[in-house]
Amino acid sequence: MKQLNLFLFRHKSAEQIGIDFRFDMELKAHLKTLKEVRWSRTHSCFYIPSGKQYLEKLSSHFKTIEVEINTALLDFSRIPDIAMVETVEVKLAMRKFVQYLKGLRHSPSTIKTYSSFVHSFLKFHHEKENYTHRDVARFIESEVALKRYSISTHRQCISALKHYFEFNENALFDLNALKRPKKSSYLPTVLSKEELIDLLRFTRNLKHRSILALIYSSGLRIGELINLELRDLDIDRRQILIRQAKGRKDRYVMMAESFLPLLLNYLQTYEPKRYFAEGNGGKYSSSAIRGFLKDSCERAKIRKRVTPHTLRHSFATHMLENGTDLRYIQELLGHAKPETTMIYTHVTKKDLLKIESPLDSTIKKLLEKGDKEQSDLRLSRNILG
Repeated sequence: MKQLNLFLFRHKSAEQIGIDFRFDMELKAHLKTLKEVRWSRTHSCFYIPSGKQYLEKLSSHFKTIEVEINTALLDFSRIPDIAMVETVEVKLAMRKFVQYLKGLRHSPSTIKTYSSFVHSFLKFHHEKENYTHRDVARFIESEVALKRYSISTHRQCISALKHYFEFNENALFDLNALKRPKKSSYLPTVLSKEELIDLLRFTRNLKHRSILALIYSSGLRIGELINLELRDLDIDRRQILIRQAKGRKDRYVMMAESFLPLLLNYLQTYEPKRYFAEGNGGKYSSSAIRGFLKDSCERAKIRKRVTPHTLRHSFATHMLENGTDLRYIQELLGHAKPETTMIYTHVTKKDLLKIESPLDSTIKKLLEKGDKEQSDLRLSRNILG
């Protein structure tokens, strides 16, 4: 009896199921009629994507011919139930969807995020024309929840799929049934003013220190710092123009007077041509900023998890502690809604410092009694005798 020997191998950055058999014209011709079958010149064999649904198709395809399919070499634990495969149809659908998002004037970042989710969704459900609510649920369970993506990523995924279904009109259910999980509520990490000064002092490189000082002193997002051009620095008025930031809005932010000597020293030393921060002839990379920020935190012995956005959070919190009105902080940060800025009222220590701990008040009352035995009350001594 004719025999197909199946084996797993890596090809085109993915796991494939190779098909090996003793040369037979009839067998070869029948195999090639299965549209999922591909030929690898590199490995000199036919193959199908590694997925149990493709194994079932291969088995069904050879029911009309007396062929034994040998799976002894397959490790079924490595074969997913559904293989995520990019077909020509998927590529065409993605091109159309990206053009649709561009027509809606979404930012490049949003287009990249949404298209990534939809791309994964289409590969997950290959060759489907219409989709049910259960199809979406299966994708979320397998590719979002099982991989433990964050709640914010989950919400972005639902938004991306809603856009896709609105564009293609191929959802067999009411799109209002697609519910986003509630946002997680996290308080931002904030550095103390002393930690900020230590961070800048322990940042040895002049360019790196200038970048961190500007992010903190002006409350910039990392993307705004990277895209900042020299023409937008107004030293005389001590203002910085941030062009087309989040929400496609221009805004002015302050330039700290204490930052000016550092700025002039940096500009004279490095002589950037177009952007405030340049690397290899172009824009500085966000990964480079995160890298040297981490090194500076280690040298300054700051054990908090610090990112460039932590400096922005610290700017807003310290402004609030200094008595700056929340409306001005909202304007400086470029927040569309005051509710977004309100989060800093939860981390500022301005009002918290006015609240006395019950431990402090209890000890004060005991000391006020003037009792000789209580006057020597110290928590640090051994009171067990």
